[in-house]
Amino acid sequence: MSALDGKYGPVDPPLDCPACPRLVALRDELNSAHPEWYNAPVRSFTSADPRLLVIGLAPGMKGANATGRPFTGDYAGDLLYKTMLDYGFASGTYRARPDDGLELQDAMITNAVRCLPPQNKPTGPEIKTCRPYLLATLDANPSIRAVLALGRIAHETFLSALGLRRAEFPFRHGARHSLPGYSMSLFDSYHCSRYNTNTGRLTEEMFRSVFDGIRQHIP
Repeated sequence: MSALDGKYGPVDPPLDCPACPRLVALRDELNSAHPEWYNAPVRSFTSADPRLLVIGLAPGMKGANATGRPFTGDYAGDLLYKTMLDYGFASGTYRARPDDGLELQDAMITNAVRCLPPQNKPTGPEIKTCRPYLLATLDANPSIRAVLALGRIAHETFLSALGLRRAEFPFRHGARHSLPGYSMSLFDSYHCSRYNTNTGRLTEEMFRSVFDGIRQHIP
């Protein structure tokens, strides 16, 4: 039994999803080179009845693609899970392994694109192809009240999944968008990648300020 059994989202792509040829080719290549890795569409990591949904871009090669759990095994996860632990959206200890016992509390984490893309850059058609899984995830979790988009692509694909015009809700770090017709709000942050933190585009204090706003929205 997987360490994540019982913690997956209910509406994720099949592990052998054939939808994107370029991503399938990379998956096959990595299965040959690293058969011990997960090498499959990464399923959502969730608690029961989550009120916060965190949306990233795509699995990292040696992170989620290797471990099978979103944001696990790379620097982005170090910052994300530390912050979620500090704000009560996770419990336990994060050790960058899917069997570390970490549990989410009132939260779910997923990606805009569920498979590893070459150079971590999914194409427009690949993002669009994976969008129905994001919409299905939202539909299956009516408890969600706040969505945290990590980066512009996550922000834009979320709006597109809801059929909302991107121009009306421009991406801006620290922004909170009320969504007409929906009971959830959208929060924006630069992605918590090592590149963004090393260059100073995103500091830990900037990231925590976004969670301050989320915690005010979700008492």
